[in-house]
Amino acid sequence: MKCVVTAGPTYEELDEVRRLTNFSTGALGSGLADYLAGLGHEVELLTGYYSTCPPAARAQRRQTFTTTADLRRRLAALASPEVGAVFHAAAVSDFTFGKVWERTAAGELREIKAAKIPTRAEGLLAELEPTPKIIRELRGWFPNAFLAGWKYELEPQGEREAAARGADQMKESRTDACVLNGRGVFNEGFGLLHKDMTLIRLPDKAALFAALGACLALEAARPKPPPPAPAQFPGMPWKKK
Repeated sequence: MKCVVTAGPTYEELDEVRRLTNFSTGALGSGLADYLAGLGHEVELLTGYYSTCPPAARAQRRQTFTTTADLRRRLAALASPEVGAVFHAAAVSDFTFGKVWERTAAGELREIKAAKIPTRAEGLLAELEPTPKIIRELRGWFPNAFLAGWKYELEPQGEREAAARGADQMKESRTDACVLNGRGVFNEGFGLLHKDMTLIRLPDKAALFAALGACLALEAARPKPPPPAPAQFPGMPWKKK
């Protein structure tokens, strides 16, 4: 089965020197890519530029993405009804930079535009704008794929609340599964929420990989709908003008 896996962080540029990113290492997505390739699947791995884990050794094809916009462009370029599964494990930045201002001696705000924002200003104000939700576009790009997203939580909460948030993501994004992780609920383990709202608790990465591999086995065994019949054009034959 053709599989696409995303892993690691995106970054957003403040200027040509400074960047905003997150703590994702890319280890989970890269490990999953190797696991799936080991099962015989055809895997394309998209890894963040700032991923710190060793590169996946078994994935047949690899790309490196930078910003959220770059990851979006690369996924759109892979769009195909022939892709059987997409595992969107990348830690996509929720925000990108908008305008940046410095405060003048008179207390006014003045917008700054520079290749390298100078540090002589005593204080700066940077605007953060939300980035596009890539996960909500996956179904349009990969209409026949098994789609799995991730939901990372840090604030303490119960399993029921975590599952509700995962269910919201699945409904909004038309995905088939959501991996729940973070110290807020599962600590070092994971929760795997299925489309029927069944929540499976998994103790570690190995168990998660096995569960996701089992999902693909079920997808492969599922009867595929027949291809659409070719369009018919009854009526008069074409006439030359």
